[in-house]
Amino acid sequence: MKRTFKAAIAALVLAVGLAGSVAAGPFEDGTAAASRGDYDTAMRLFRPLADQGDRSAQTSLGHLFTIIIPPDYAAAANWYGKAAEQGGAVAQERLGFQYANGLGVTQDLAAAASWYRKAADQGYANAQASLGLMYVFGLGVPQDYVTAYMWFNLASARGNRDAARDRDKIATQMTPEQIAAAQNLASEWKQK
Repeated sequence: MKRTFKAAIAALVLAVGLAGSVAAGPFEDGTAAASRGDYDTAMRLFRPLADQGDRSAQTSLGHLFTIIIPPDYAAAANWYGKAAEQGGAVAQERLGFQYANGLGVTQDLAAAASWYRKAADQGYANAQASLGLMYVFGLGVPQDYVTAYMWFNLASARGNRDAARDRDKIATQMTPEQIAAAQNLASEWKQK
């Protein structure tokens, strides 16, 4: 028993020691570089991963292209598009934003709503809130306060404070029946 305990402790010490000596991978190094503001290094590290189809690296490149001076929105849209096609909710939401605002792509509100919807269906609160706004104003989708309220309600439940404010604001323009219908839709909604 004593020998087994000592062996277990030795194995634990060895595992912890090895874990500390393992170098971070290119993605982690790229993230660290971006956090330091070393965008050139971050891009150099993310690019090979993104070219190999890594959607996290593709999304990260998209972000980088929106924060460099001057921003390269076309390049950002390209990388967001690659990650979005693979189902990346953050990239889908960001691509929706670019279509909504005509950043690096031709403004297309229907495409924006479509990309927001893909991310919203995955439970991404920012996309749910953005899709709610699209429904409030009828941008790329029919104006529909019930559907807008539903998306705001879902985003609010995931901690998006702006969505809670927007939901409460449109509720003042809705009937109690419409609010009940929207709340029912939200309770029946299932993440895809």
